[in-house]
Amino acid sequence: MTDNTASAALAWFQQQQTPAGWFDLLTIMVDGMVRNAGEVESQPFLHQMGQRLGDAWPLPESETLGQLEENINRFLTLFQWGVITLHTAENGLMIRHQALPVGRDAEQQMRWCNAFCTILEGLYSRWLQAQGGGEHVMLQREQLYSISDVQFRYYHP
Repeated sequence: MTDNTASAALAWFQQQQTPAGWFDLLTIMVDGMVRNAGEVESQPFLHQMGQRLGDAWPLPESETLGQLEENINRFLTLFQWGVITLHTAENGLMIRHQALPVGRDAEQQMRWCNAFCTILEGLYSRWLQAQGGGEHVMLQREQLYSISDVQFRYYHP
């Protein structure tokens, strides 16, 4: 695949994830909130919105890690938010989320990525708590591979 073909495929995929109008409104709202309240100050609200989304779209009960991964990916596919892989590690459960929606405005992409990751932290926390995880267990972004490829860690501090 040539670079031009790969770029065209990526542009098409991102267009599917970020429909004009709705996604523009959402990014403007998130950007405005972060600019007005501050990035750190807006995190509790964004985290709470992720939790509320998890309440509105609960996962079915999962018996295995593979089932949990399938159940999460079913919703991410519905939302057009990419795909995750789960694996256990010595320091907890790792969630690798790839193909996150990326904003069209290059100057705001990192701000959007940070805000969206905070929403995902709330969403994944709620889903994992509902699967039997404790409230004292933490979920946070651990690694940023790119603005569309992020790893989260679910662990007991």
